[in-house]
Amino acid sequence: MTASESDAAATEPEITYADVERARERLDDDQVVKQTPVERSTSLGKFVGGDVYLKMEHLQWTGSFKTRGAYNKISQDTADGVEEFVAASAGNHAQGVALAATRCGADATICMPKGAPQAKVDATRGYGATVELVGTDFQETMAHAKQLVTESDAEFVHAYDDPDIIAGQGTLGIEMYHDCPAVDTVVVPIGGGGLISGVSTAVKHLSPETRVVGVQATGAETVHESLDKGMPVTLDSVDTIADGIATGGISERTLDIIQRNVDEVVTVTDAEIAQAILLLLERAKQVVEGAGAASVAAVLSDDLDVQGEAVMPVLCGGNLDMTMMRTLLVHALTDRQQIIQLRVRIDDEPGTMAELSGIIGAHGANIHDVRHDRSVGHLTVGEAYLVFNIETTGAKQAASIIDDIETAGYPVEDIANPS
Repeated sequence: MTASESDAAATEPEITYADVERARERLDDDQVVKQTPVERSTSLGKFVGGDVYLKMEHLQWTGSFKTRGAYNKISQDTADGVEEFVAASAGNHAQGVALAATRCGADATICMPKGAPQAKVDATRGYGATVELVGTDFQETMAHAKQLVTESDAEFVHAYDDPDIIAGQGTLGIEMYHDCPAVDTVVVPIGGGGLISGVSTAVKHLSPETRVVGVQATGAETVHESLDKGMPVTLDSVDTIADGIATGGISERTLDIIQRNVDEVVTVTDAEIAQAILLLLERAKQVVEGAGAASVAAVLSDDLDVQGEAVMPVLCGGNLDMTMMRTLLVHALTDRQQIIQLRVRIDDEPGTMAELSGIIGAHGANIHDVRHDRSVGHLTVGEAYLVFNIETTGAKQAASIIDDIETAGYPVEDIANPS
């Protein structure tokens, strides 16, 4: 090989479109991976001034895209004689590996963090895998999984740092292009980078002019610093409701592909993700988890301009734990002031609660419950607080209620939304 040939080989992408096409042929079985629908959301389009097409990958078997990569890898490895697999995952990769191994007649042991959503733990077991709950974060879980591999003949299935995994995820990119060939921008969540690596490889081959945007949760952001330093950066800890993209780091392989193919990376807060989950429930009638809603949160954010464009955010996961759903709904409704908590300072006399309840009721708001607080140090003798938990139609009604209580002569504050 000449020096020029060696240089060319060094710059040749490790994962090519041909790899993705071969993966697509292996996944040509709708009992393993199905082609998920795309729906245009006129409601979201009005918010951003463009055409929003939701790629509904949360309706995939196992509730996420992860089955694509897992089956692409495991089907090849079992053909080569591998009978046992080990993986580490917060949930979605776990289910993908479990289903793929079961379909291929192999055994799978999945290591999950102790705090993994119970719905994802139960589903992983339901797909046929053995689950071990180990570690308080993904890095500890990963270390235990790799130790299991050294003690057995099992093969490790990495969630993102594997060419076969990335190529399998890339089949989603082919679908997205054929769903909407004229799309201007695709928006893809980033955890470890496997999904965006595969999708961008496919999209940039089929439509080089299409903008590929990645999105990370603020509490698990690593890509910007990794790009600046030219090497993967790993966080000591992560803090986000989007557990599906809370890996805390990318790999050299995925960083290289992101550098080649991804045009822009934005971050979104947990509050923005929570609002996106609620908006998708209300307007699109779709239930998605935090990672799945991150792409919509990015489209709605001020950091990403898609006005006048056809934009396709990937709803990459729908495995939303019901306890988390309740938490997110309360948070989002409180942020919208559809749930308010008013603390009213009163003279503790008969009839006062009835008077205040009448003021609130006159606005058509619903009092969920009320608490009488007398044991507060700074209150004088004979004073008390009434604390109302109220359901409203939003900020306008909440402000009107507060104004009328103040007009009636009572000091009041919304302690759920302090100014």
